[in-house]
Amino acid sequence: MKSYQEQITKRSLLQRSIFVSALLSAFISAQFVYAQNIPTAKPESVGMSSKKLQHITKMFQMEVDKGAIPGAIIQINRNGKLVYTSVVGFKDKSKNEPLTKDSIFRIYSMTKPLASIAAMQLVEEGRMQLTDPISKFLPEFKDMQVSVPKTDSKGEISYDTVPALKPITVQDLLRHTSGIAYPEITKNPIIKKAYINGGLYVAEGTDYDQRRLSPKEFVAAVASSPLSTQPGTNWEYSMSVDVLGRVIEAVSGQRLGEYLQARLFKPLNMKDTGFKVPAEKVSRLAQPFSIDPNTQQPIKLLDVTIDPANDSGGAGGVSTAADYMNFVSMLLNGGELNGQRIISPTTLSLMTSDQLGTRAAIPLNPGQLLMGVNGYTFGLGFMVRQGPGLSEVSGSEGEYMWAGAAGTFFWVDPKEKLGVVLMTQVPGPIRPYYRRMIKQLVSASIEH
Repeated sequence: MKSYQEQITKRSLLQRSIFVSALLSAFISAQFVYAQNIPTAKPESVGMSSKKLQHITKMFQMEVDKGAIPGAIIQINRNGKLVYTSVVGFKDKSKNEPLTKDSIFRIYSMTKPLASIAAMQLVEEGRMQLTDPISKFLPEFKDMQVSVPKTDSKGEISYDTVPALKPITVQDLLRHTSGIAYPEITKNPIIKKAYINGGLYVAEGTDYDQRRLSPKEFVAAVASSPLSTQPGTNWEYSMSVDVLGRVIEAVSGQRLGEYLQARLFKPLNMKDTGFKVPAEKVSRLAQPFSIDPNTQQPIKLLDVTIDPANDSGGAGGVSTAADYMNFVSMLLNGGELNGQRIISPTTLSLMTSDQLGTRAAIPLNPGQLLMGVNGYTFGLGFMVRQGPGLSEVSGSEGEYMWAGAAGTFFWVDPKEKLGVVLMTQVPGPIRPYYRRMIKQLVSASIEH
C-alpha cells in the first residue's frame, strides 16, 4: 500500500497535470478565438502566392519607412481560409509604439455596411420594407423640400426651394439616393448653412462627427434642412446611413449600438467593435500622424474615447482588423459564419446588385469617390463592380466594398472567393492611392 505522502504527491502531480492541461486548453481556445474561428491555410493551398503576398508586406513597410503612413494591418481570406495577416509600422509613431494585431481603428464609413446589414435584417423579418417612406418611422421627414439651383442671364446662381415629388424611402437611405447630403462635401451653400444652423457641422471642428447631437436633435436637424436633389433620382454620398441608424432604432426599440451588439457583433465574435473605445482598451487605439505628410495640414480624427450623444451609423464605429475580417468572412460565406446566420444569401444578393440603374451620380460616381476609378455602381450599403473591365483596377463583376475616411478599406470578391481588410489611419486625399495599391497587389497574388 502506498504511503500517505506518496498518495499526496501523486494527487498533487495529477492536479498540476489537470491544471496545465486546462491552461493549455484555455490558451488554445483563446488562440482559436483570436484566430477569429476562421481556419488558417498556406496561400498556395488556396491558389495564392506566398512570395507575392510577402511583397505586399514589403510595399507597405516601404511606405512606413519613408514616413508616408504610420502603419497598416492587412488580412486576406480566400476560400474561407485566413491565408495572410501582415502588421507593419506603428500604432502611435509619436511614441514609437508598434502596431499590434489587436490595435483598434476608427473605421468611419466602414460603419455603414454594418448598419446596412442591420437594416436588412429588419426587412427580412417583415418589420419594415425597402419601399416604406422613412416618415413612417421618423415623422419629421414628411413633406421634405428640395433646394434647386438656377442660373440667371449673367451666370449668377441662386436657389429656389420646391416640394419633394416623392417621399424618401428606406431604399433611398441604403443606396444614397435620398437627396440628403454631407455638410463636409456639399457645394450647395443653402444646404450647408442649414446643416451648420442645425449643429450638424462646426467650422474648424472635426469632420464627419454627427455624434455631437442626440438622436432626436440629429433627426430634427436633417429633416429641417432642404434636400440637394429629388429623392430617388441621384446618387450622392451622404448622411443617409446616419438617418438609417435612427430608423433602425425606431423600428427595433433599441439604441443602434445595442442592436448591433446583439445581432451582429456578439454572433460574429466582434469583441472590440462598437461606437466607443472603453478606458481599458484606449492603449490599443491606433493614431494617425499629427500632420498630414501630403498636405501639411493638421489631422483631426474623432475622439472615440468619449460617450457619443448618438451612435453614428454612418461614421462612428471602431473595430480591429480581426473583428472586421469576421464580418467580411460572413459576407464571403453568403451571410453565415461558424453556424451564425446573420443575413440570408438572397438578401445579400439583393444588397450587392446594381440599385442605381440609369440614375445620375453627381458630382462623383461611387468608384470615382472611393478609388478615383470608374466601373462601379452602388447596391444597398456597398459599392458594386459592374464588370471585369471599364475600370483602372483589377476586379471581378459583382465584387463589393467600401472604405473609411481615416484610411480603412475592405472588399469581397465572390467570384474569386476573396475577402480583404486593410486597417490604417491615413486620412486625406492620399486614401484612393492606397486603396488602388492594395487592390492591385492582392490581385497579383492570385495564381489560380
